[in-house]
Amino acid sequence: MAGTARKTPRAGQESGSARRGRGGKAAGARAASTSAPILLNHNQDLEAYREMLLIRRFEEKSGQMYGMGLIGGFCHLYIGQEAVVVGMQMAQKEGDQVITAYRDHGHMLACGMDSKGVMAELTGRRGGYSRGKGGSMHMFSREKNFYGGHGIVGAQVSLGTGLAFANRYRNDGAVSITYFGDGAANQGQVYESFNMAELWKLPVVYVIENNRYAMGTSLSRASAQTDLSKRGVSFNIPGEQVDGMDYRAVYEAGQRAIDWARSGKGPYLLEMQTYRYRGHSMSDPAKYRSKDEVQRMREEHDPIEQVKHRLLEEWKIDESELKAIDAKVREIVNEAADFATHDPEPDPSELWTDVLK
Repeated sequence: MAGTARKTPRAGQESGSARRGRGGKAAGARAASTSAPILLNHNQDLEAYREMLLIRRFEEKSGQMYGMGLIGGFCHLYIGQEAVVVGMQMAQKEGDQVITAYRDHGHMLACGMDSKGVMAELTGRRGGYSRGKGGSMHMFSREKNFYGGHGIVGAQVSLGTGLAFANRYRNDGAVSITYFGDGAANQGQVYESFNMAELWKLPVVYVIENNRYAMGTSLSRASAQTDLSKRGVSFNIPGEQVDGMDYRAVYEAGQRAIDWARSGKGPYLLEMQTYRYRGHSMSDPAKYRSKDEVQRMREEHDPIEQVKHRLLEEWKIDESELKAIDAKVREIVNEAADFATHDPEPDPSELWTDVLK
């Protein structure tokens, strides 16, 4: 029923439905796990806290600037889902590629793309990553191995599979991390990609960011099979469900999946059970769910607050240190916003550049 969300595990717990693919030819097989997420050191928690906070503050500022008319077109915010991309990025190695859909600002920042360049692209300025011509949904950075940002639902899945094919062809040891949402999980090209990837044992990890509502319809109303980790079973692709609100669980599962793909065993599928606090885009009032549901998720499962609590209570970090991190992050975001509002717009001649003839 619309407005009803499945319960995401609390911090420090995995649900009984959490599953992981096993080694050998157990492709598609999944076994339940009741183990808690791995314990990381306080420096890793601090870094994850900073990275997630940067994404959160950047997206909050983007929402403000959109409301002021400084950002045009579509704008899809990543607020609430920060643990997914931060945990996966921690599990990756240099040279691994990332490709995703249009809710992409968090992925860019996690890849190390400069916040000024990202914000300048959002405002259509020449200092943006696509020279002001791509906007929110179409940014790229070859330097950071970030391949977009794609506005067509599911289109990036076949492109991400193509990246994996190139990796295998070159035998360079890189893995393609291909993100898509629960809505895109029903697209036909996704399954064509699955089939090809498993046939050729391509080094790709498919990450389904299941935020439960796609563009505005709950998963239970749109999908006959709501356990999206099973979507690769008919192709012999192993899959598992992961608590996408805890970066530690994401990091652990990401390591396992990336190691599987890098070792030549083929694709792996991770269903990240996460939640977006805002609407599908800035134009979506999100009336298909209750305010109480969103507030409950914020209070009980927020990925940043989980880490903050652990830093204060378990690692005994002084709260002043966390406040200093927040202040620095806000400074970075404010500088990015200032740059993006004062950077010149592209010269009209840019219309004729970057065009394939």
